[in-house]
Amino acid sequence: MDKFNAMQLFVRVAETGSFAAVAYQLGVDRSVVTRQVSALEKQLGTKLMTRSTRSLTLTTAGAAYLEKCRVILNMVDAAESSLAEEKAVPRGRVRLGLPLSFGLQRLMPLLLDFAQKHPQIELVMDFSDRRSKLIEEGIDLSIRITNRLEPSDIVRKLGESRLITVASPQYLAEHGKPRRPSDLAHHAGLLYSLDFQADTWAYQHKDGTTTRVNVRPRLAANNGEALMEATAQGLGISRQPDFIAKPYLDQGLVSPVLTGFASEPLGIYAVLPSNRYVPHRISVLIEFLAKALTE
Repeated sequence: MDKFNAMQLFVRVAETGSFAAVAYQLGVDRSVVTRQVSALEKQLGTKLMTRSTRSLTLTTAGAAYLEKCRVILNMVDAAESSLAEEKAVPRGRVRLGLPLSFGLQRLMPLLLDFAQKHPQIELVMDFSDRRSKLIEEGIDLSIRITNRLEPSDIVRKLGESRLITVASPQYLAEHGKPRRPSDLAHHAGLLYSLDFQADTWAYQHKDGTTTRVNVRPRLAANNGEALMEATAQGLGISRQPDFIAKPYLDQGLVSPVLTGFASEPLGIYAVLPSNRYVPHRISVLIEFLAKALTE
């Protein structure tokens, strides 16, 4: 048994959740993949996966082994890639964690363009607004839009997004237009539930002072598009990134409020799982996105 090859197969099976899918990707029979993983388990003397006809689940030992395999494979990849990589055609797989709305609206066209320019790079995309655990989930690069980074985050800033406070004309006609941040206390708030302290909105005055307002929640969701629909239907006031709000503003479905008060901008970041060596293919992708998002 080639242990290195078996480790690669084990990681692929764990990430896809399917022996058949890996066999299809490699163009071999399913039994070839199954035998390799079984031989690895036999040599290790422990069960790495539990299989059934419908699902595949890592054991506790399997989850721990998976993380170590990823570290080892990354080190091998780094050693190989570092040899004259600037002259080499970037190649290999990149697992991307992408925010849902921004990923579909803004990043997807860019990534398709990137894929056309770099046919030797395989992009595997995971769209979700939740904060991914990069190392545990095998994510090579995550794009996050936030104003609250963790101290341990390894990031490259790609750009910024403005927060816009909006309400529908119908809502404003019925409930009045807030003139200052403190007025929000008397309005229904539509909150982005993944935000830290989602019911507290901060606004900056022209003199540099900041007002924090507790917003009365009427509805909460973990997706900005859902909140914009609720806003357009007149259910309350929401505060949304410009890339989500723009189509609704352009169609007149919502109107901006509190335009004289600035909200802290959201940073658009490329987040890496660690400060270890960054493979050439990932560096190329980060540079591509940094340039595209600032044009």
